[in-house]
Amino acid sequence: MGQAEKTFRIRGEDIQSMAPGLGACIASDMIAVEGRKVAFMYREDPDNEWDSGWRFLSGYESQEYMDDAGNHAAHDVNTIANYDREITPFLTAPSGSAFERLGGQGPFVEVEFEPPED
Repeated sequence: MGQAEKTFRIRGEDIQSMAPGLGACIASDMIAVEGRKVAFMYREDPDNEWDSGWRFLSGYESQEYMDDAGNHAAHDVNTIANYDREITPFLTAPSGSAFERLGGQGPFVEVEFEPPED
């Protein structure tokens, strides 16, 4: 039985140019499908030439949720910037950077982060 087609919160034709040319990222469906704001973002070494290394989470994802590959997807970084414009000032941060909205709200602050082991 196949997985249902995802309905993204912002239609492709409504995406504006906010952070173009940065490459791809991984974002949780809680952001791209449910429309939640980014609460945690980190940048790891890219997996390939098109990957920016950015990973975006809403803060509501459980480990079980994230273990299901159907709950997150590759997107253009510009697309996720359209979901949450407040990420844009941080998108040039180097690999190893991480930012969090403490309590899931308010401004982003830089936090210590150990990238997950593959």
